Amino acid sequence: MTTRFDRGQWAQGGAQTVRPGVHRVPLPLPEDGLRAVNVYVLEEDDGLILIDGGWSIPESRKALEDALAGLGHDLAEISHVLVTHIHRDHYTQAVELRRLLGSRVYLGSGERRGLELLDELRTDQPVGSLRTLRLAGAHELADRIEAMDHGGFDPSVWEAPDRWLEAEELRFAGRTLRVVPTPGHTRGHVVYLDQARGLLFSGDHVLPHITPSIGFELGDGPGLPLGDYLASLRLMTTLADATLLPAHGPVGDSVHGRVAELLAHHDDRLDETLAVLGARTLDAHAVARELGWTRRKVAFEDLNPFNRMLAVNETAAHLDVLVDRGRAERSTADGVHRYTRRTEAHEPLSA
Repeated sequence: MTTRFDRGQWAQGGAQTVRPGVHRVPLPLPEDGLRAVNVYVLEEDDGLILIDGGWSIPESRKALEDALAGLGHDLAEISHVLVTHIHRDHYTQAVELRRLLGSRVYLGSGERRGLELLDELRTDQPVGSLRTLRLAGAHELADRIEAMDHGGFDPSVWEAPDRWLEAEELRFAGRTLRVVPTPGHTRGHVVYLDQARGLLFSGDHVLPHITPSIGFELGDGPGLPLGDYLASLRLMTTLADATLLPAHGPVGDSVHGRVAELLAHHDDRLDETLAVLGARTLDAHAVARELGWTRRKVAFEDLNPFNRMLAVNETAAHLDVLVDRGRAERSTADGVHRYTRRTEAHEPLSA
């Protein structure tokens, strides 16, 4: 039986058993609105497997050590770290654990270019997101984000994994995990499905209370991140339903149930975005300023700069899907994308 935790408790420290041999450990994210990132400890006869590694900071390592001690284990027993995606709160401590313990690190192959860019650019600033801001007409916001302190760049925590993962099965002593690529949040995001136990370690792909940012990448790239994300959500409905073990938030009852909510949310958001356009031609920054944000419909101007960046990037992603579906048109002038509603298009947004 799954142990459930409410919204106020999930980020508290310590190991919480969700199934025999499966434990959720929230690790701190100081000064981050997400509060914590869940890593999952899987007890195997030949060692411990972690799903995601956490952020490479002293507070996180201490919280992990303490949680493992409460389970009767220690760091030295960690043999494998299976990471869902490249963001620092998931990947960097995995690399640190490998350096300390010799643990093997796994990462989706779609993240390869992101790691290459980190090495080329020598920065973990959201370069691609800054470019999106400027294409969206949010030049002042882009300049402000670029000038912020992003914590410095430590190349030692951005090393390549021991193994790049494709769509495949990973077999351990007492467990088989299916690797399912789910691009959208990042190009190389993967989830891990324990079919025998009915568990999905969903990373940031399916979250219980929030919608993940889309296409939050270091560099530029082709494709349609929101389109990829929606396709990845629909892919979840073709798999057997499972208990949701997310990277942020409490354990959920049903992956399918939450996926349905997320798909409905994005359909509604596409409708709202199109309604803001109306008969006007606007850039994504202008559209974002007229939309409400979070479940509480917070005004754009009441968001902090980082969340304004996410809001503009998300708005641009929705506008690009509207263009892809023939509901809007995009033009470019002076380096800024502008969007116009296509009044002759009548196909449903949920196509």
